[in-house]
Amino acid sequence: MPAHAFRFDSARFRNAFAPRKPRHPLMRVAFGLLGVGVLVLLVFFSVFVGAAMIVGGLLYRLVRQRGKPVAGDARIVDADYSVVRKNTTPALPLSR
Repeated sequence: MPAHAFRFDSARFRNAFAPRKPRHPLMRVAFGLLGVGVLVLLVFFSVFVGAAMIVGGLLYRLVRQRGKPVAGDARIVDADYSVVRKNTTPALPLSR
């Protein structure tokens, strides 16, 4: 058994996976249109997936706020207040 039969030839291996354009002009056009079609299909589905994610997020936000009371008068501020005593020393130095 010759030893060169099991030799790893990188050029033959690289050419096995190299994309080659077909020689026939109609086949070139067909493969080009197929590639553009696949690209359009992927963009089409990605737009719908993105829209579904946005709608899902909005629905999640609406469901999460479902039991909370609706704000009444916009002039009323509801908050917790605490009294802070006045310091005798100023917080910032006086300008000269």
